[in-house]
Amino acid sequence: MKTKGNGYEGRVALVTGAGAADGIGFAAAKLLAEAGAKVAITSTTRRIQDRLKELPGDAASKAAFIADLSDNAEAKALVAAVKKKFGRLDILINNAGMVQTGKKNTASPVERIDDDEWRRALSLNLDTCFFVTRAAAPIMQRQRYGRIVNVSSVSGPLVTFPRGGAYCTAKAAMTGYTRSLALELAPLGITANAIAPGWIATGSQSAKEKRAGRNTPARRSGRPEEVGAVAFFLAGEAASYVTGQLIVVDGGNIIQEIKGN
Repeated sequence: MKTKGNGYEGRVALVTGAGAADGIGFAAAKLLAEAGAKVAITSTTRRIQDRLKELPGDAASKAAFIADLSDNAEAKALVAAVKKKFGRLDILINNAGMVQTGKKNTASPVERIDDDEWRRALSLNLDTCFFVTRAAAPIMQRQRYGRIVNVSSVSGPLVTFPRGGAYCTAKAAMTGYTRSLALELAPLGITANAIAPGWIATGSQSAKEKRAGRNTPARRSGRPEEVGAVAFFLAGEAASYVTGQLIVVDGGNIIQEIKGN
């Protein structure tokens, strides 16, 4: 497939976890749509239809789906629906995870993490990525082209926090999975990279997280569109020689040993 202009025009992208207007997923989806890609977005609730209205482009160039991607059958159906509408799938941004709208989020000390909390964290943050990628990879392999971008976190691969045992384990596992994808799919023109956001000013950011953002070297939290811009680059043709990497977007926070002064 030959693309025009900037390398995004005519490409087909699927962005998961794009239901929040002020979230990383929707920020990345907007950048792709503005660049001329055909974009499918998904979340677990009907609010994704509001995001569809706000997404640049006409009805033929965009689509929205409601799906619980922790369910393998729904993940497979989602990818099939995107392929049916647009005929191909070039870009996958796995942003679904962390918490699920309308569901209780539990974070326990390591010795009190029960089976349900453990499995829930892995289901939301690892299975969602795995199920969708497993369904999408054969399409990209047949095309001999693809860009997979997994939104991980600094929490798990690089740092951790109290009561984050289950969540951090899932995010660390995501980066390992990303490297396996990169190694095996590189000969087919498919890249796989992960992004590790730090403190980002999404709508769900707590007061404590805002204070932490002010203690970064940048002295502020990041903006969703700043993470989206990294995803946008990794999703493009210009990033063809970048694969298997974890790109940190945290205002320099992990490089400072002393925080909070």
